[in-house]
Amino acid sequence: MKPFIGDIEDRTEANPDFRRVLYTGPHLQLVLMALQPGEALGEEVHPGTDQYFRVEEGMGTVWIDGVETRIDSDMVVIVPAGARHNLKNTGHRPLKFYTLYAPPEHPVGTVHHTKAEADRAHAAHV
Repeated sequence: MKPFIGDIEDRTEANPDFRRVLYTGPHLQLVLMALQPGEALGEEVHPGTDQYFRVEEGMGTVWIDGVETRIDSDMVVIVPAGARHNLKNTGHRPLKFYTLYAPPEHPVGTVHHTKAEADRAHAAHV
């Protein structure tokens, strides 16, 4: 297994894609994300996966089990396994963040350039 070493802030801020998997290990996955203004992840629950979000650029709102919190640059959100959550960009420029899934959530090397592409891929595998 190869390690990942890199400037995560620069990579996150430069990422134009809705979802880009950077690293997948046996117990952890690193994914870059960008939400366009007004765009949301979509409500989801990961029954066996904890999730960590680090916002690098932009502003938004996160809901975890019905509790709404405003988020912006340099904030961290941790969603415990089984919690219903959603994240939305409420700003006027892309919301850039990275997320860690433990254990991994997406296939190795996944890249979804847009939310629509990610939704189509999810529907094809459900």
